[in-house]
Amino acid sequence: MNNQRGFNLVELMIVVAIVGLIAAFAYPSYLEQVRKTRRADCSGALTSLGSSMERYFTVNNTYEGAGAAGGDTGTPTIFSGTCPVDGGAATYNLTIDAATASTYTLHAAPTGAQAGDKCGTLTLTNTGLKDVTGAAAGMTRDTCW
Repeated sequence: MNNQRGFNLVELMIVVAIVGLIAAFAYPSYLEQVRKTRRADCSGALTSLGSSMERYFTVNNTYEGAGAAGGDTGTPTIFSGTCPVDGGAATYNLTIDAATASTYTLHAAPTGAQAGDKCGTLTLTNTGLKDVTGAAAGMTRDTCW
């Protein structure tokens, strides 16, 4: 008896096609989960920047001067200007949008690999108000934060 082992080319092509279909459906979901993870990391960093602003206020009795070059807007000098804060490729830019003696507004704008994020820019104010600007249709503050 002639006993054959292995598999033929048709069987191999069927397996490759099935793996390709599974990958085609799984990869976009994977990318969306990576975006959500980066967004969650940055929302935590934005909250930490808010805490740094409060510490700055405690020492200086004003929020002014926490921005780049001692200004009241721009990249913060009291905290990392990018997410992730511990290094790596920047996925969000953290900025002080407006700071007065008694108020501030912070922004986290997606950049690099995160630029296509459906939630747009995350915003945090001195009152703790969390919001989003430039979000895609159907994306709300609760969905993004």
